[in-house]
Amino acid sequence: MSASTERASSRWLQIVLLVCAGFLALGTARAEDGYDLWLRYQPLPATQARAYQSQLQTLVAPQATPVQRSAHDELARGLGGLLGQAPRQAAAADAEGALVVGTPASSPLIARLHLPLQSLGPEGYLIRRVSVEGRAVTVIAAAQDIGTLYGAFHLLRLVQTGQALAQIDITEQPRLKLRVADHWDNLDRNVERGYAGQSIWDWHKLPGWLDPRYTDYARANASIGINGTVLNNVNASAQSLTAPYLHKAAALAGVMRPWGIRVYLSARFSAPIEIGGLPTADPLDRRVQRWWRDKADEIYQLIPDFGGFVVKANSEGQPGPQDYGRSHADGANMLADALQPHGGVVMWRAFVYSHEEPDDRAKQAYSEFVPLDGKFRDNVLLQVKNGAIDFQPREPFHPLFGAMPKTPLMMEFQITKEYLGFATHLVYLGALYAETLQTDTFRPGPGHTVAKVIEGQGHALSGMAGVANIGTDRNWSGSIFNQANWYAFGRLAWNPDQSSRDIAADWAAMTFSPDPAVVQPIVGMMMASREATVNYMTPLGLHHLMARGHHYGPGPWVDGGPRADWTSVYYHRADRNGIGFDRTATGSNAVAQYAPEVAATYADLSQVPEALLLWFHHVPWDHRMASGRPLWDELVGRYSSGVRQVHAMQDTWASLRGRVDADRHEQVAAFLKIQRREAQWWRDASVAYFQSISGRPLPAGEAPPPHPLAYYQALQFPSAPGDGR
Repeated sequence: MSASTERASSRWLQIVLLVCAGFLALGTARAEDGYDLWLRYQPLPATQARAYQSQLQTLVAPQATPVQRSAHDELARGLGGLLGQAPRQAAAADAEGALVVGTPASSPLIARLHLPLQSLGPEGYLIRRVSVEGRAVTVIAAAQDIGTLYGAFHLLRLVQTGQALAQIDITEQPRLKLRVADHWDNLDRNVERGYAGQSIWDWHKLPGWLDPRYTDYARANASIGINGTVLNNVNASAQSLTAPYLHKAAALAGVMRPWGIRVYLSARFSAPIEIGGLPTADPLDRRVQRWWRDKADEIYQLIPDFGGFVVKANSEGQPGPQDYGRSHADGANMLADALQPHGGVVMWRAFVYSHEEPDDRAKQAYSEFVPLDGKFRDNVLLQVKNGAIDFQPREPFHPLFGAMPKTPLMMEFQITKEYLGFATHLVYLGALYAETLQTDTFRPGPGHTVAKVIEGQGHALSGMAGVANIGTDRNWSGSIFNQANWYAFGRLAWNPDQSSRDIAADWAAMTFSPDPAVVQPIVGMMMASREATVNYMTPLGLHHLMARGHHYGPGPWVDGGPRADWTSVYYHRADRNGIGFDRTATGSNAVAQYAPEVAATYADLSQVPEALLLWFHHVPWDHRMASGRPLWDELVGRYSSGVRQVHAMQDTWASLRGRVDADRHEQVAAFLKIQRREAQWWRDASVAYFQSISGRPLPAGEAPPPHPLAYYQALQFPSAPGDGR
């Protein structure tokens, strides 16, 4: 080879190596874009990995069914990533350090151990260190295959977070039967109140193309115990019940099934008219009843394990049984009768308020549904939002919880942050969920928390639904920290009494690093974030102060329009004398919908928690607060405190530079910058408006808003995401 040829070859080799290095670098950059969620399975430190390897050397797990294969493959994948090598596959526990997975029906070894599995129900499991013929073995055992899958994810979580396995003895079963992600996804892929891109369901390509992302979605849900997914928006299109779309839903059901997830559909109540050709949708009309029975038969022919229907009826203009002079029970029971032969359920949403102006929107659901207690079929759950208005940054618990002992009530939380800064604000909702779940309803007596109510009160059905924050963004949720809310929802749906702080710690360790120097500051940020957001958006019990329609940014001045209870002034009722909504006996008397012990606390100005003060009381501006300051000064101080809290989160995150991968650190830092700017906007716009009402000077040390009120009122955001239906 000539020298020139050799030099040319060398240059080409350098180019090839540079290109390859570029692709490798690109692959590395993409590896930490958030797609893997909390299932990253990154290698543990060598010493730690060797300790686990000695305990998990061999995997003995059946693969005869789809669910069994899911459990087996997840363990092989997870342990292979975490420990640097996949466990040896074996048919029997023939050596020290085996991991044995199965049910008595699928594993002779599990059958011989006579473990107490039947009491754990169909989804429960145990993880235990046992001795088999003198050899130490770890078992994941369950009565049914799905339990072993949940147990597999639990074991992987223990390894990811560095927990000891030598003396492990864990028994788990879900406290709630239905643990469901509600997608507000439309058939055109627009997501109502979605801030993470388009719908992940590509309806146009279904059923012919099954995106691998669907399987990753199912894995993620199974890893936190979610066992149902509602594919379409509660503001439903009747087209979702037509044959072409049922075939598409059936294809998705096939992807979900190996992960223990049933699919559900939101049903439009007027579908018998819109796609059935009937002149009515009256639930007591026999033609309508027959249409729904036939439709249920058609669905179950395609999807034998179909979960059932979610229904939004007679709310915000949606059709429903009241259009025909019938009750919510009449409508729900008609659908329940159609589903009952197949084992399906109806989740009937209690988020209702009529077109007529109520005296207080917060009272309407209670007034409509309490008289119907005990009148619903056994396969109907009443799906109730955590508060009586609409997923506000803070609300008292919904008065329906505890007030309908003859009816199973299903919690509805929002995971997507419609009123909490969309995707860019870091707000850990685990704290919000836990606050609601642990509140005492005092029905039928003290100690009866909201969590106990939704666990069933002796009913066969129980459940929790979460309005999903999932879309086509690579990181699924619009931001890394929004993933934590999906994760926390699943964990709390499995066990509503879990610590939201412990859940945050698990998520941080699995998502970023198990290093305490990383986990502890991140958990501190997360646990403070929700209160910070309440402070800069809706302090002291204020609510519904967002801009009209898209709900992006502050709008305490919003008034007018088609109905009063879609305005901000309806809720804060600020005037020259004071601020707040009087819900005591001198006002709307909404407090009377709670148990007497709760009502007495909320109605008493000296006892009501300051966090809910303006939710229940119209309070003079000079009312003396616990801090010793007058209400006006306290209100302005809370707004400013929220901004400072976001600044503190920025500082904490900056201190983690170098401990968190650069790409995700940069994105979170950028979003925190957005959050701080928008927190300041909320503070300044709100203070400017309420000062124009109160006429009071700013407290000493408080900076005036940099712009006049008219500036903030004139801001327009016609392209803000999430507003389409």
